[in-house]
Amino acid sequence: MVSDPHQFLQTLERRTELNAEDKSLLKANADWGKEIAPAMADCFYGYLQKDPEMNAILTETEGRIHRLRETFVQWFHEMFTGMDDWGKSYAERRWRIGLVHVKIGIGPEHVVPAMATVVREVTKLLKSSGKPEDLRESLSKICMIDLAFIEQAYIEVSSAAVLKETGWTAGLFRRLIATGANTMAS
Repeated sequence: MVSDPHQFLQTLERRTELNAEDKSLLKANADWGKEIAPAMADCFYGYLQKDPEMNAILTETEGRIHRLRETFVQWFHEMFTGMDDWGKSYAERRWRIGLVHVKIGIGPEHVVPAMATVVREVTKLLKSSGKPEDLRESLSKICMIDLAFIEQAYIEVSSAAVLKETGWTAGLFRRLIATGANTMAS
Protein backbone atom coordinates (compact mmCIF):
# COMPACT_ATOMS: atom_id res chain seq x y z
CA MET A 1 0.00 0.00 0.00
CA VAL A 2 1.02 3.55 -0.48
CA SER A 3 2.69 3.96 2.88
CA ASP A 4 1.15 7.40 3.29
CA PRO A 5 -1.69 8.33 0.91
CA HIS A 6 -1.53 11.96 2.03
CA GLN A 7 2.17 12.18 1.22
CA PHE A 8 1.43 10.58 -2.16
CA LEU A 9 -1.25 13.22 -2.75
CA GLN A 10 1.18 16.01 -1.88
CA THR A 11 3.72 14.57 -4.31
CA LEU A 12 1.08 14.44 -7.04
CA GLU A 13 0.02 18.01 -6.29
CA ARG A 14 3.61 19.14 -6.84
CA ARG A 15 3.94 17.10 -10.03
CA THR A 16 0.67 18.39 -11.55
CA GLU A 17 1.23 21.88 -10.15
CA LEU A 18 -2.16 21.85 -8.40
CA ASN A 19 -1.92 24.98 -6.28
CA ALA A 20 -3.95 27.14 -3.91
CA GLU A 21 -5.48 29.08 -6.81
CA ASP A 22 -6.67 25.83 -8.42
CA LYS A 23 -8.20 24.66 -5.15
CA SER A 24 -9.91 28.00 -4.59
CA LEU A 25 -11.34 27.94 -8.10
CA LEU A 26 -12.59 24.37 -7.68
CA LYS A 27 -14.22 25.22 -4.35
CA ALA A 28 -15.85 28.33 -5.83
CA ASN A 29 -17.46 26.10 -8.45
CA ALA A 30 -18.43 23.22 -6.14
CA ASP A 31 -22.17 23.84 -6.56
CA TRP A 32 -21.78 23.67 -10.33
CA GLY A 33 -19.76 20.45 -9.95
CA LYS A 34 -22.52 18.94 -7.84
CA GLU A 35 -25.12 20.04 -10.37
CA ILE A 36 -23.38 18.40 -13.35
CA ALA A 37 -22.15 15.28 -11.50
CA PRO A 38 -25.17 13.10 -12.41
CA ALA A 39 -24.81 13.99 -16.10
CA MET A 40 -21.10 13.22 -15.91
CA ALA A 41 -21.91 9.85 -14.30
CA ASP A 42 -24.32 9.09 -17.14
CA CYS A 43 -21.65 9.96 -19.68
CA PHE A 44 -18.96 7.96 -17.85
CA TYR A 45 -20.99 4.79 -17.43
CA GLY A 46 -22.57 5.14 -20.86
CA TYR A 47 -19.06 5.13 -22.28
CA LEU A 48 -17.95 2.15 -20.17
CA GLN A 49 -21.05 0.09 -20.90
CA LYS A 50 -20.32 0.24 -24.65
CA ASP A 51 -17.38 -2.07 -23.96
CA PRO A 52 -18.58 -5.69 -23.53
CA GLU A 53 -15.84 -6.54 -21.00
CA MET A 54 -16.59 -3.48 -18.88
CA ASN A 55 -20.33 -3.95 -19.16
CA ALA A 56 -19.94 -7.49 -17.80
CA ILE A 57 -17.95 -6.15 -14.82
CA LEU A 58 -20.42 -3.33 -14.17
CA THR A 59 -23.46 -5.58 -14.28
CA GLU A 60 -21.91 -8.68 -12.65
CA THR A 61 -23.89 -8.24 -9.44
CA GLU A 62 -27.34 -6.80 -9.00
CA GLY A 63 -27.27 -3.12 -8.20
CA ARG A 64 -23.52 -2.68 -8.84
CA ILE A 65 -23.96 -0.12 -11.60
CA HIS A 66 -26.35 1.89 -9.42
CA ARG A 67 -23.90 1.87 -6.48
CA LEU A 68 -20.98 2.78 -8.70
CA ARG A 69 -22.96 5.60 -10.26
CA GLU A 70 -23.77 7.03 -6.82
CA THR A 71 -20.10 6.75 -5.86
CA PHE A 72 -19.11 8.50 -9.08
CA VAL A 73 -21.44 11.44 -8.35
CA GLN A 74 -19.91 11.80 -4.89
CA TRP A 75 -16.36 11.39 -6.23
CA PHE A 76 -16.93 14.01 -8.92
CA HIS A 77 -18.27 16.56 -6.44
CA GLU A 78 -15.42 15.84 -4.00
CA MET A 79 -12.89 16.90 -6.64
CA PHE A 80 -14.40 20.38 -6.34
CA THR A 81 -14.66 20.46 -2.56
CA GLY A 82 -11.48 18.62 -1.62
CA MET A 83 -13.45 17.12 1.31
CA ASP A 84 -10.88 18.28 3.87
CA ASP A 85 -9.01 20.78 1.68
CA TRP A 86 -7.35 17.93 -0.19
CA GLY A 87 -5.91 16.55 3.01
CA LYS A 88 -5.64 13.17 4.68
CA SER A 89 -9.31 12.16 4.26
CA TYR A 90 -9.28 13.06 0.57
CA ALA A 91 -6.08 11.05 0.01
CA GLU A 92 -7.31 8.01 1.94
CA ARG A 93 -10.62 8.01 0.08
CA ARG A 94 -8.83 8.20 -3.28
CA TRP A 95 -6.62 5.28 -2.23
CA ARG A 96 -9.69 3.22 -1.29
CA ILE A 97 -11.32 4.07 -4.63
CA GLY A 98 -8.21 2.77 -6.36
CA LEU A 99 -8.37 -0.47 -4.39
CA VAL A 100 -12.04 -0.94 -5.32
CA HIS A 101 -11.12 -0.59 -8.99
CA VAL A 102 -8.52 -3.32 -8.55
CA LYS A 103 -10.88 -5.54 -6.58
CA ILE A 104 -13.70 -5.52 -9.11
CA GLY A 105 -11.40 -5.70 -12.14
CA ILE A 106 -11.69 -2.27 -13.69
CA GLY A 107 -8.21 -2.12 -15.17
CA PRO A 108 -6.09 0.80 -16.28
CA GLU A 109 -6.98 0.01 -19.89
CA HIS A 110 -10.55 1.01 -18.99
CA VAL A 111 -9.92 3.73 -16.42
CA VAL A 112 -7.58 5.88 -18.50
CA PRO A 113 -9.86 6.26 -21.54
CA ALA A 114 -12.87 6.69 -19.25
CA MET A 115 -11.09 9.51 -17.41
CA ALA A 116 -10.28 11.07 -20.79
CA THR A 117 -14.02 10.93 -21.51
CA VAL A 118 -14.72 12.75 -18.23
CA VAL A 119 -12.22 15.48 -19.07
CA ARG A 120 -13.54 15.84 -22.63
CA GLU A 121 -17.20 15.96 -21.58
CA VAL A 122 -16.66 18.33 -18.66
CA THR A 123 -14.78 20.62 -21.05
CA LYS A 124 -17.90 20.79 -23.23
CA LEU A 125 -20.02 21.63 -20.19
CA LEU A 126 -17.51 24.24 -19.03
CA LYS A 127 -17.71 25.98 -22.40
CA SER A 128 -21.49 25.83 -22.65
CA SER A 129 -21.80 27.15 -19.07
CA GLY A 130 -19.40 30.03 -19.71
CA LYS A 131 -16.92 28.82 -17.09
CA PRO A 132 -13.33 30.09 -17.22
CA GLU A 133 -10.58 28.12 -18.95
CA ASP A 134 -8.67 28.14 -15.64
CA LEU A 135 -11.37 25.91 -14.16
CA ARG A 136 -10.82 23.34 -16.90
CA GLU A 137 -7.11 23.33 -16.13
CA SER A 138 -7.71 22.96 -12.39
CA LEU A 139 -10.20 20.18 -12.92
CA SER A 140 -7.85 18.40 -15.32
CA LYS A 141 -5.11 18.49 -12.69
CA ILE A 142 -7.28 16.95 -9.98
CA CYS A 143 -8.61 14.33 -12.42
CA MET A 144 -5.04 13.29 -13.20
CA ILE A 145 -4.23 13.11 -9.49
CA ASP A 146 -7.21 10.86 -8.89
CA LEU A 147 -6.26 8.75 -11.89
CA ALA A 148 -2.73 8.36 -10.49
CA PHE A 149 -4.20 6.95 -7.26
CA ILE A 150 -6.04 4.26 -9.25
CA GLU A 151 -2.95 3.44 -11.30
CA GLN A 152 -0.80 3.26 -8.17
CA ALA A 153 -3.26 0.90 -6.54
CA TYR A 154 -2.83 -1.51 -9.46
CA ILE A 155 0.94 -1.33 -9.24
CA GLU A 156 1.06 -1.82 -5.49
CA VAL A 157 -1.53 -4.61 -5.30
CA SER A 158 0.15 -6.50 -8.16
CA SER A 159 3.62 -6.07 -6.69
CA ALA A 160 2.51 -7.12 -3.21
CA ALA A 161 0.80 -10.22 -4.62
CA VAL A 162 3.90 -11.29 -6.55
CA LEU A 163 6.19 -10.69 -3.58
CA LYS A 164 3.91 -12.65 -1.26
CA GLU A 165 3.48 -15.61 -3.64
CA THR A 166 7.13 -15.87 -4.64
CA GLY A 167 8.95 -14.75 -1.52
CA TRP A 168 11.09 -12.48 -3.66
CA THR A 169 12.53 -9.26 -2.28
CA ALA A 170 11.30 -5.94 -3.62
CA GLY A 171 14.78 -5.28 -5.07
CA LEU A 172 14.78 -8.56 -7.00
CA PHE A 173 11.28 -7.87 -8.30
CA ARG A 174 12.27 -4.39 -9.54
CA ARG A 175 15.35 -5.85 -11.27
CA LEU A 176 13.22 -8.52 -12.97
CA ILE A 177 10.76 -5.88 -14.18
CA ALA A 178 13.59 -3.68 -15.50
CA THR A 179 15.10 -6.69 -17.27
CA GLY A 180 11.73 -7.61 -18.76
CA ALA A 181 11.16 -4.05 -19.92
CA ASN A 182 14.61 -3.97 -21.53
CA THR A 183 13.92 -7.16 -23.45
CA MET A 184 10.52 -5.95 -24.64
CA ALA A 185 11.93 -2.60 -25.77
CA SER A 186 14.44 -4.31 -28.04
